[in-house]
Amino acid sequence: MKPIRLSVNVDHIATLREARKEKFPDPLVAAILAEQAGASGITCHIRLDRRHIKEEDVKKLKKHITGELNLEMCTEFVDFACKVKPDWVTLVPEREGEVTTEGGLDLVKTKEDAEKAIKKLKKKGIKVSIFIEPDNEMIKIAKQIGADAVELNTNSYVISKGKKREKEIKRLKSAAKFASSLGLKVRAGHGLTRQNIIPLLEIEEIEEVSIGFAIIADSVLAGIQNIVKEYVEILMKRAYQK
Repeated sequence: MKPIRLSVNVDHIATLREARKEKFPDPLVAAILAEQAGASGITCHIRLDRRHIKEEDVKKLKKHITGELNLEMCTEFVDFACKVKPDWVTLVPEREGEVTTEGGLDLVKTKEDAEKAIKKLKKKGIKVSIFIEPDNEMIKIAKQIGADAVELNTNSYVISKGKKREKEIKRLKSAAKFASSLGLKVRAGHGLTRQNIIPLLEIEEIEEVSIGFAIIADSVLAGIQNIVKEYVEILMKRAYQK
């Protein structure tokens, strides 16, 4: 089996920046470092409230990264995406006040809007994925309206335990197989970590995963000792001054 590609989501670098309304840390720097470490692509999610990623971030990422840029967004950003031309757009739902995306896009309710968005994006040469629940009906509609790929929401699997987790893995496997049989590329994401991603390696149809928060959180802790040491060394220099 081919290895699963990793698209690193840099949203929470921007979240940290916006916590102090600073110009740093820069999501672009994180993206470049992620690519140097082996990431196949970069994901960012522009939200209606611009609480982390902003338009300028997307433009900089498109200009400077070497891998594929995947822009997560609701349909309100179609015109912006058509101007920037990321490699991929992943259509996601958005509810005001949500902490993170709460579920897959309901294509039964949003089919018409999603289809219009896909047509506009594909005219500009942008490939389109849709973030959905691992549900055959949603997969069928995604195919019907012209999506190139589906990203299966892994949250139900992530939060489940024991027999329920086994059931969720089977659901993901079945959905991935069905999507692939229709000619759709298969991706997965939401809440994935180094630990819970292991069972997904068995699902041959999954070509790529998008991971953000866990990577950023692990990076903060894994790197903090090195950075603190650098600061301490700088401050220690005063002891040698006359």
